[in-house]
Amino acid sequence: MPADEERIALFLDYENLAIGAREDLGGMAFDLKPLSDALAERGRVIVRRAYADWSSFDKDRRMLAMQHVELIEIPQRLGAVRKNAADIKMAVDAVELSFERDYITTFVICTGDSDFTPLVDKLRELDKRVIGVGLQASTSQLLPPACDEFLFYERLEGVNVPARRSRGSRRGGRRGGRGRGPAAAPQEAATKPAEIPAASSGDAEEPVGPAPSPEAVLEEPDVEGSAVEESALDEPDLDEPDLDEPDLDKPDGEEEPADLAKLVTQTLSGLLRSSGGAVLASNLKRAILRKDPTFNEADHGFRAFGELLRHLADRKVIEISEGPARGDPEVSFPEDSTDEAGAFRLLRDVVAELEEADGPPPLSGLKDQVRKQSPGFSEKEFGFGGFLQFCKAARTRGIVTMDWDEEADDYVLSVRAAEGDSEGEL
Repeated sequence: MPADEERIALFLDYENLAIGAREDLGGMAFDLKPLSDALAERGRVIVRRAYADWSSFDKDRRMLAMQHVELIEIPQRLGAVRKNAADIKMAVDAVELSFERDYITTFVICTGDSDFTPLVDKLRELDKRVIGVGLQASTSQLLPPACDEFLFYERLEGVNVPARRSRGSRRGGRRGGRGRGPAAAPQEAATKPAEIPAASSGDAEEPVGPAPSPEAVLEEPDVEGSAVEESALDEPDLDEPDLDEPDLDKPDGEEEPADLAKLVTQTLSGLLRSSGGAVLASNLKRAILRKDPTFNEADHGFRAFGELLRHLADRKVIEISEGPARGDPEVSFPEDSTDEAGAFRLLRDVVAELEEADGPPPLSGLKDQVRKQSPGFSEKEFGFGGFLQFCKAARTRGIVTMDWDEEADDYVLSVRAAEGDSEGEL
């Protein structure tokens, strides 16, 4: 086992995450897999624990059991005011584990509750790296600065937030006081989380009225905002269809070549973001195996992992160069990929066509329009975590403009504005 490999302990304040996802992400259910994949790019997760009153989260309990998470039961006494028993138990277990398992190098604390800030400070005093994870709209401002790294759940690869249908009807719901302007646009403003108290009952910095019980949140629909949330649940998110679901009719190991390239590029992209330095082939393969322990390059017809990398390099998907040790090259993305340039041209052409017909198109549904012209299109083949990130890259390159539109409650893209900006610079 490599000495420099991170050993991770994962702690989930599950009630905070599950209720926050349902309230702040259009009624979607919390899914652990995107977080598991993000952590697999950072090291080995050797402890997984989730804390909640599990009588309120039956379906979630089954999902977590399949992800090998130890479920810690925190029962709530009937007729009593809800206490922060889960917070206390989780904090005690984390500190205890830091002493008993000194080989654990990183603690991942999944909550938006500022009550965990002292725990984060104590773990860092004990020379542990701390990664926080929370929902952007329900994460206290005090928590992210205390961590070594903070991940907003809705920005993780594989999290597809249901598109909001009607801005006006959402304003009439119970969360009408939470602004959704440009400063709080989805997956934007990474350095400044929204000024909202955490969904957990332990975070009471700003009074927001009596906290509902989990049963009320999970079972009683919001009358005023029910039309929006039901439509978000009943209608699939066409902008980001889930292409990573396994094909149950396909034998194990029988992935399409495009799926294989996507797995390699997604993992490489995550490693480059988290490490900030060169990625060796050996580290890349270990991260792939943490995501999919059944992975074997031989199932795809390659005699060694290096042969697979050379194949992808010949296709200009990745780039390999000599590493510090023989047989362990450095892996990166090509500086100038013709396939990537073609993908950006495709996006520009689609936006220009839609803009000519009906004005600047919104981001929602744009990926479907791109696929109508190129059915095999996937931004993940070029190392982008999602279509939003791909469009932001196009904006950075000056191919399109992308601005938040209050009326549409979405980003809108334009080619004409981008051309106007370039002419103004000239």
